[in-house]
Amino acid sequence: MWSDRKSLILSKICVILFMALLITCAIMAPRMFTTRLMYLVQGRKQYFLTTVYLGSVPAAALLVCLYLLMQRIGEGNVFISQNTECLRHISWCCFAGAAISLASSLYWIPWFAVGIAASFMGLIVRVIKNVIAEAVSLQDEADYTI
Repeated sequence: MWSDRKSLILSKICVILFMALLITCAIMAPRMFTTRLMYLVQGRKQYFLTTVYLGSVPAAALLVCLYLLMQRIGEGNVFISQNTECLRHISWCCFAGAAISLASSLYWIPWFAVGIAASFMGLIVRVIKNVIAEAVSLQDEADYTI
């Protein structure tokens, strides 16, 4: 039977797989843009590489924060200020990725869709962060009530 614990384990595995995929893409990017994706590059290889490497930084930070968040949730620490901070960092990582993608749409239009999606995701995470922050505040208030 499926449980919350199994779901959390699956989520952690997925984050680790995404981190491995991110590292692989960063290592293989120069080769990818000279062989398989040559029709996309057409003299813009340096732009694509810049986008990939700049975008890897907030993506890696996002994945680390997400893993730490799930680790704390697995330990039973849900409504704590550290989780609010993690969600804040995740939302800023989404917005950083959006900015990189939107700037990259100047040389390749499909990046615009990625930028809009990342912006929307950042907004959703920001709203969830605000809900968790309010829950932390309510829990702290309840903890100090006799």
